[in-house]
Amino acid sequence: MHITGRCHCGEITFEAEHDPEKVGICHCTDCQALSASDYHVVVMVAGDIFRFTQGKPRYYVKTADSGNRRRLAFCGTCASAFYSSEDRDAPPIYNIRAGTIDQRRELVPVFECWRSSALPWVAPGEGRTLFDKNPG
Repeated sequence: MHITGRCHCGEITFEAEHDPEKVGICHCTDCQALSASDYHVVVMVAGDIFRFTQGKPRYYVKTADSGNRRRLAFCGTCASAFYSSEDRDAPPIYNIRAGTIDQRRELVPVFECWRSSALPWVAPGEGRTLFDKNPG
């Protein structure tokens, strides 16, 4: 499925191809803090099929709960978060934040990761594959 997206102010846009089986909910404490909510909905997209079509994001590098260095891309004007990835220039996977995707109503999470960090009042979704930490 072809997806497009943008930040809140519209300064930066992107596009990618996406596999509906690669939509999930991340409950890690970093995603909780970065989303200012209970979790992030992420769309995993291969690195070679994601591209910014307008504007350039800013980056922040954080050591994740897993110990991996994660690069987070965001708009320097409105601070909308676009994705997290490995901290390198050509990462194999981008975890795109579903809220920035134009077609987000069509994105149905099929897995949940970092359930070990899920807040106690967030029940697992019926029919989703659950992972205590990262998928796989």
